[in-house]
Amino acid sequence: MASSTSSGWTQLRQQARSLETQTENLFHTYSQFASVTKPPPSPTEEELRLESQLKDLLERRESVIAQLSRLLDSEATLTSSALKQNNVSRHREVLQDHRRELQRLTAAISESRDRANLLSNVRSDISSYRASNPAAAEAEYMLEERGRVENSHNMMDGVLSQAYAINENFGVQSETIANINRRIVGAAGNVPGMNYLIGKIGNKKRRDAIILGCFIGFCFLMLLFFR
Repeated sequence: MASSTSSGWTQLRQQARSLETQTENLFHTYSQFASVTKPPPSPTEEELRLESQLKDLLERRESVIAQLSRLLDSEATLTSSALKQNNVSRHREVLQDHRRELQRLTAAISESRDRANLLSNVRSDISSYRASNPAAAEAEYMLEERGRVENSHNMMDGVLSQAYAINENFGVQSETIANINRRIVGAAGNVPGMNYLIGKIGNKKRRDAIILGCFIGFCFLMLLFFR
């Protein structure tokens, strides 16, 4: 009797674990419907099939847990271990968690579908309104165009403001450079012999330029002569 009871307990435990694994695998697939950004207007055949399978698995697990509980009660006269009681409690807790998860996913999928349908209906209503009221549609279009033109004008104003600021900055820099140049010239005029030295440098540059020009002319004439 004890051996038969132990064998039945082991089989039921294996069945409960197997059903839990199947449920988790189906949850992984079913949860993908909740992450779709644009769900179809109505549930697909695959979605309905997965939801039905999940509900069926939960019912089968409920039945297996009930059998485990009855088997555990029948062992009350024997030395019933606390471990078996913990196993039954664990299976029942996991079952409740999975029931809540199914409700959550179903609600999330339904909410996502309702939101998509609402947006689709709003767009359809707007399109229908525009089709039945061409004057209003034209006025709305003109308002949108006006908004685009105003945005373009605002962008141009911003660009022009930046250009004016840059031009003003260039003017300030030019004035600063001119003041520096005047100071340098004034300082050079106050230093004894500076003008003479600058003149000598200028004369040397002109002389070097003349010599270089003559040399280039001579090379050009030689090139023509020996050609």
